[in-house]
Amino acid sequence: MREVLGQATGLLQFGCLLHCFHEHILDVTICIGPSMIPTFNLEGDVVLVEFWTTRRQKLVNGDVVVAKSPTNPKQTVCKRICGMRREGEKRPDINPHGVVQVPDGHVWLQGDNLPNSTDSRHYGPVPLALIRGKVFYKIWPLGEAGVVESKLMNQELKD
Repeated sequence: MREVLGQATGLLQFGCLLHCFHEHILDVTICIGPSMIPTFNLEGDVVLVEFWTTRRQKLVNGDVVVAKSPTNPKQTVCKRICGMRREGEKRPDINPHGVVQVPDGHVWLQGDNLPNSTDSRHYGPVPLALIRGKVFYKIWPLGEAGVVESKLMNQELKD
């Protein structure tokens, strides 16, 4: 009986450690849909998401992030930061597609595939509190595995 109890305790400890790792350090998620083409595929790519950059408030324009959807908290979105303003900054970063007032503590998110992306152009600036983490590595499909680069969008916005 003690052996079974010891194994159960070990499994419980491992589960707690795994949960903490998953919630605070690194997560694996799937980005599905057309909004981030060509960075990610329509059928879905498996990516690694780290939380350290978000917690240290070191996100920058061009980072790809996973966030809770501002319109449906049961869903997550994967978008690129195109404008942001941190608390206390004297001037906001400007969205490269025009002047957008981004309030303190918010980011402007857009998909890389502008014609087919529901993003801040539809729901407005997103609170930093909804950002879960930064996407930093694509692990699937294997032929496309590699670092997910931060880059500023250079496409023209067409409404």
